[in-house]
Amino acid sequence: MAGKSLRRGQKVSWRSHGETVRGTVERKITERTGTAGRTVAASPGAPQYRVTSDKTGKDAVHKPGALHPE
Repeated sequence: MAGKSLRRGQKVSWRSHGETVRGTVERKITERTGTAGRTVAASPGAPQYRVTSDKTGKDAVHKPGALHPE
């Protein structure tokens, strides 16, 4: 996924604690900010994405390489 941009509303999956989690991209983060309960050190050259789990409704933040389009 590195080098490709995800868009808001896109369905993705990622691995968390040995399980595959499915969810939705909420937004692209391109600057240092606090979200999903932690500080995210993102930049335009190294963006991260806030995603919401379909199962739990909780937010998480991941680098593009950890997210897989559904």
